[in-house]
Amino acid sequence: MRLTSILKPYHTLCHSPGVSKKRCLETIANFVAHEAYGVTAEDVFMRLIQRERLGSTGIGNGIAIPHCRIPNLTQVVGALVSLDQAIDFEAIDEQPVDLIFVLLVPEESFSEHLETLATLAGLFHQDAFCTALRGANSDEQLYNAAANYAEA
Repeated sequence: MRLTSILKPYHTLCHSPGVSKKRCLETIANFVAHEAYGVTAEDVFMRLIQRERLGSTGIGNGIAIPHCRIPNLTQVVGALVSLDQAIDFEAIDEQPVDLIFVLLVPEESFSEHLETLATLAGLFHQDAFCTALRGANSDEQLYNAAANYAEA
C-alpha cells in the first residue's frame, strides 16, 4: 500500500487545536466527510467513537490511529492531523497524543483494513517518520513530510 493512495493533500491538518479526544475525532469527522465520499460527518464520528469504546487506538509514542469501517464507502480514506497540543487519548503507554492518522475503510474490506493498519503502525513506529511530521509547520509541509518519507 502506498500512503499517497489513501492520503491526499486536502486531508492533512497541521497544528489543529488539541482539546480532547472526542473533540479531535469530531473535527476530523467533519473534515473528512466534507470531501463527500457518500458519508456523513455524524456517521464517521459515531463509528470512530464506537471503535474507541472497544479500546483506545493510541498506539504509543504520541500516536493514535483511529479507524473504522463505513458502509457505502467506496475507497479507503486517510486523514493526517498534527495537534498544537498533545491530548490524552488513553494510549497504551499512557502518553498524550499529538499525531493522529484516521483511517476509514469500506465495510467489506476486512483484509485491506488490517494490512493498511499494519503498514501505518510500521511507519509510525519509525522515529524519523514521526520527527519529520512533528517538524511540519503547515498542512502542505505535513502532507509532503508524510508522502516523501513513506514513498522513499
